[in-house]
Amino acid sequence: MKIAISGTYSTGKTTTTLALAYYTGLPRTHAKTMREILPKALPGKKLEDATGPELVQLGFRRLMERAVRESHLEDFVSDGSSLHEWVYGMVRTELGMNPNEETDKGNIVLTDDLKYLKEVMINFGEVAKDYAKETYDSFIHLPVEFPLVADGHRPVSELFRKRSNDLLLETIQELSIPYYVVGGTITERLEKISEIYNLKPVMKAEEAINLARIELQKFIIDEEN
Repeated sequence: MKIAISGTYSTGKTTTTLALAYYTGLPRTHAKTMREILPKALPGKKLEDATGPELVQLGFRRLMERAVRESHLEDFVSDGSSLHEWVYGMVRTELGMNPNEETDKGNIVLTDDLKYLKEVMINFGEVAKDYAKETYDSFIHLPVEFPLVADGHRPVSELFRKRSNDLLLETIQELSIPYYVVGGTITERLEKISEIYNLKPVMKAEEAINLARIELQKFIIDEEN
């Protein structure tokens, strides 16, 4: 079973994926975040300042890494999916190149550069969609239930977040990949997902969540260093 945990910013994808892996014993896989890739790909640059061509580079780097990691596993639970690589760039072509701005979609001025980038992202999307269709058996989509975490790592507006969430769901539906919307506390999510797939827990939910939070804290410390 190849399960992708879907959701936009601050929906708990990483915590849920880590906890589910501990809870069920399923291997966890992921791709580095764009901000993790950024120092090597675009030294000294902030993600929100990336140009259109640079966004395409970052998206392909993530997709390549994800594909390599997932190719070695028969079963897994993935933190995100190939669609997430594409959605970030696509929404920036819809709402403007600065994801922090609360811009009315109807007021976006489509410059020639933005029009060209949109065509590029549409075509990148075909690759991301084909990969998702051929790879994932189903999606667990986490709805927006929590406010954006003000940690400096999520430089997006609520409008950008909402559109990203909507586009993810629209695309999963377009591809006819089975999906389930699962909300609630992390404990409730683990129990619901295990029930959906008939997965037998290998430890208590509280223990799995604690281990996930310890591992997540290590990620944060590593990024800060």
